[in-house]
Amino acid sequence: MTSGGAALRPPVGSPPAALSPLRRLAGLVRACRPRQWLKNGLVFTAPAAAGVLATGTAVAHAAIAFAAFCLAASGSYLLNDAADVEADRLHPRKSRRPVAAGEVPVWLARVTGVALMLAAPAVAALSGGWRLPAVVAGYLALTFSYTLWLKHQAVVDLVAVAGCHVVRAYAGAVAVDVPVTSWFLVVISLGSLQLVAGKREAELRARGASGTRTTLGAYTPAYLASVRAMTSAAMIVTYCLWALQEHNGTALTFYALSIVPFVLIVLRHGLLVDGGVGEEPEELVLTDRPLQVFVAALLALLITGIYLT
Repeated sequence: MTSGGAALRPPVGSPPAALSPLRRLAGLVRACRPRQWLKNGLVFTAPAAAGVLATGTAVAHAAIAFAAFCLAASGSYLLNDAADVEADRLHPRKSRRPVAAGEVPVWLARVTGVALMLAAPAVAALSGGWRLPAVVAGYLALTFSYTLWLKHQAVVDLVAVAGCHVVRAYAGAVAVDVPVTSWFLVVISLGSLQLVAGKREAELRARGASGTRTTLGAYTPAYLASVRAMTSAAMIVTYCLWALQEHNGTALTFYALSIVPFVLIVLRHGLLVDGGVGEEPEELVLTDRPLQVFVAALLALLITGIYLT
């Protein structure tokens, strides 16, 4: 008998024997990546910045947008995992995903993914009107294109993923019918590109160009670091101009003070990426205590400036 029963273990990515329906359901839920729904919190940013989240209707419509994007994102994750199942089985972290590990059959991932993607615009329609369902449909088209083609195109893949974040933020404005300022769009766009560049850089630093992502071979850490530095600098300048020029009276003090935690967030994120831990940006917010403190301080100052002055 082999020590520890190693010989009895199936190889990485092979289906576990006699999976129970409950275990398969649990695997399907994990494959939907509920922890990454944190990204869909971007739908609340435009309504919050516009100062309308104090009303029940706005909160309800923003919540509908959040639910629709959770369905859309999970459907996209399932289809993407089904498409990348063979490559994921060669990846030290992705091989533990339910589809790659065999806990969820590829056919089930595809069927559930399509069902969730079809349900997303239907849920968005609960807000009334056609604009939010149209934005959700645009997001689905972008993610589907990414799964099939865009993720294999260097540079384009960075912009495509960043675009998904921008669409989320724009959807929140559409859901509650508030205008989107140029300041908002520029900061969100630059911030999204910074996060995506950091994600790729951390992955490249951790595994090199031999990683399973096809575009990694086209990048170097220096190039991605320069993209991150460029977008970070432009984003900080844009945020400072917005905070200092667009407000008057007492509110200006809180907006001006918010520059400090905003810059600290950018700098902390850069430090973490240089350490090779930025592959999952949403995990950083949930696990890094200094980052949590900076985000909390930023939110406190902005909420005070928007709602209490």
